[in-house]
Amino acid sequence: MKLTALAAVALAALAGPAGAQSLYVEAGKLLEIESGELRTGQCLLLQDERIAAVEPCGETPAGAERVDWSAYTVLPGLIDLHTHLADAGQDADLALPIKTSPQATALIGAQNARTTLLAGFTTVRDVGTYRGLTDVALRDAINAGRVPGPRMFVAGAYLTHPGGAGELNGVVPNNELPPDMRLGVLSTPEEAAQKAVFLFTNGVDFLKLMATGAVLAIGTEPGEPELSEEEMRAAIEVAKAHGSWATAHAHGAAGIKAAIRAGVRSIEHASLVDEEALLMAREAGVYLVMDIFNGDYIDEVGTKEGWPEEYLRKNRETTLVQRENFKRAVELGVPLAFGSDSGVYPHGLNARQFAYMVQWGMTPLQAIRAATLDAATVLGREGELGSIAPGKYADLIAVAGDPLADVRVLESVSGVIKGGVRYR
Repeated sequence: MKLTALAAVALAALAGPAGAQSLYVEAGKLLEIESGELRTGQCLLLQDERIAAVEPCGETPAGAERVDWSAYTVLPGLIDLHTHLADAGQDADLALPIKTSPQATALIGAQNARTTLLAGFTTVRDVGTYRGLTDVALRDAINAGRVPGPRMFVAGAYLTHPGGAGELNGVVPNNELPPDMRLGVLSTPEEAAQKAVFLFTNGVDFLKLMATGAVLAIGTEPGEPELSEEEMRAAIEVAKAHGSWATAHAHGAAGIKAAIRAGVRSIEHASLVDEEALLMAREAGVYLVMDIFNGDYIDEVGTKEGWPEEYLRKNRETTLVQRENFKRAVELGVPLAFGSDSGVYPHGLNARQFAYMVQWGMTPLQAIRAATLDAATVLGREGELGSIAPGKYADLIAVAGDPLADVRVLESVSGVIKGGVRYR
């Protein structure tokens, strides 16, 4: 399956820049993430995928092409830590993922990757696909230059209980699902370790643990624990042995606490987190990745399109409380990073979450930092991503206006450079 999906992605390649060249980017204003300062008169020399220099503008260096972004604010490329590029997308038809072949899923993923990149998100963490390892194939195709897209960090499959939040429930008996849709199903700590070894052997970057039930999974409840602390710890030990880490899908407080004790790096959703769990996350330095935008989309579009009533009911029960808990996390100084759950809503609209983050307690700079340097820290790549400095990857975006005054300007990106290659 893995090679088939990779071949399908290769066929999906859209004409794009062949490779990095030397660029000399003239910024109207340059946002320094660490200080929040907007600097003027700055130019960036980009060479060999990296930022070679940040300096007062002068003559274009020999051999470099000048990029005139003097009318724009220039920021680091944005990072979304909760995406599902290599998936068929959310739909009223529960059977859509099984009706969509691995090859078709890969082609859809290629389209989603391009859309996401052009929206200004130059890096994503892809946190699971029903068609296991399709995300690995998509990542590899992007890295090989066959498909334009963000740099991807991928989980390969969901580590989940039978019938749990990472299963395609309600379509056919789960034991009749295709094998590639059950690569991470486990029932014991020993199986958790075995599945984790399998995923790393097949090229994943990190692990995704389903610690509680889900909003968008039939037969599961967001507040109910699923994977045990022992099962999560067993998988995390394998991740550590591979120089990696795990994140946990966890809505309910009990599941969040178990995941923190087990040693996860981050928590996805955290909708029903309580004060104790917030303080535990702060103490442990565990990041919460809270998708506080898409509840409105699910309610509006899901109702209109006839999504399962179970989905809509659970979304209503979690949307407002998640936002209130996000606000409390900001007040307490809990580490927070940007993750939008793209794929639940159409890809490319990721930046709509920034306004929600500001509405619920963050400053614009905090929200932008959550999608740049803080997100890079979650990935363990803060030395390469998340800010504009010599030696870091040349991932840049340009927007009209001042995002510190109106964060919604990030919803319309005028320029995109990834790895020193201009895509927009």
